Amino acid sequence: MKTERICILGGSGFVGTHLVSLLAARGLQVRVLSHRREAAKELILLPTVEVIEADVHDTHELVRQFRGMDAVINLVGILHEKNVGRVDLPSARRGDFQQVHIELARKVVHACGEAGVHRLLHMSALGADPNSRSAYQRSKGIGEALVREAGMRHQDNERWYLDGPKFIHGYGLNVTIFRPSVIFGRGDSFLSMFARLLKLFPVVPLASAGARFAPVHVEDVARAFADSLDAPATYGQTYDLCGPKVYTLQELVEFVGATIGKKRSIVPLGTWASYLQAWAMEFKPGAKLMTRDNYYAMCTDNVCPGPWPAVFGFQPAALEAVAPEYLSDGTPRARYEDYRERARR
Repeated sequence: MKTERICILGGSGFVGTHLVSLLAARGLQVRVLSHRREAAKELILLPTVEVIEADVHDTHELVRQFRGMDAVINLVGILHEKNVGRVDLPSARRGDFQQVHIELARKVVHACGEAGVHRLLHMSALGADPNSRSAYQRSKGIGEALVREAGMRHQDNERWYLDGPKFIHGYGLNVTIFRPSVIFGRGDSFLSMFARLLKLFPVVPLASAGARFAPVHVEDVARAFADSLDAPATYGQTYDLCGPKVYTLQELVEFVGATIGKKRSIVPLGTWASYLQAWAMEFKPGAKLMTRDNYYAMCTDNVCPGPWPAVFGFQPAALEAVAPEYLSDGTPRARYEDYRERARR
């Protein structure tokens, strides 16, 4: 059966807006669930997209919204917990990560079964590991395991099961999991954050400067999701998504500085200084630039063990070919985006 109707959780986010736009351009009917419809106002204008205000943490609401859908895509994720003082817990419990990455994944799987949806695409993260010291990576790893288990084939009767005391169903759930490295693109919260810092400070003390990443373009991630919907070869698979080149964090910051014409002195911090900087930043009001949990996550290289998955039939874009267009103040598009930001539109 060809996928024609898709329900997306997290559709108003960074990856979500690109994916929804791509699916709409392909003529597919997309339902975006958002806690606040205004947050997805850019998507409302797309002709095949409906944006619905819904509590995605309400299982009954999920079942209602999933009915009649051919596929569900879960993109919901957070980078920081409000309760940063508990990052040393031995396992993800009761915090924001628990609710968003673990409990929501469980509810989505259950709602798919109740609503008769047989296709589920799930956004995890490179480095997701139930045993990681990072609460973010632990919760991502546990949520990923729940989704993967939902797609495991029961060998006795050729049916599919989610093992659990409350959620045991004999429905067929074809699961695909994606684990991207750090994602870049216009509107990202990674390279753009460093661009803002480099414009403000002549010297940048950099924690975990040697941490390694393989940044992947947001449009490539969105295309991988979209191309997987009707590809049986991707059923039951987990894909690591990385760009074509590996960089240290310091190399990325230097690249951003050179691109925007703000070459600064980068001071790499040692292990303890990096930890202390992360700890100090937790007390900064507003959006967190870094936390101790981020520090723990960066202790593990965020790179793929193998090449870009051949099943997708295309190669990922290079950072150098894309990032200058939106990082540099000199391009007309960048100036336009800056005007919009200043006008809060």
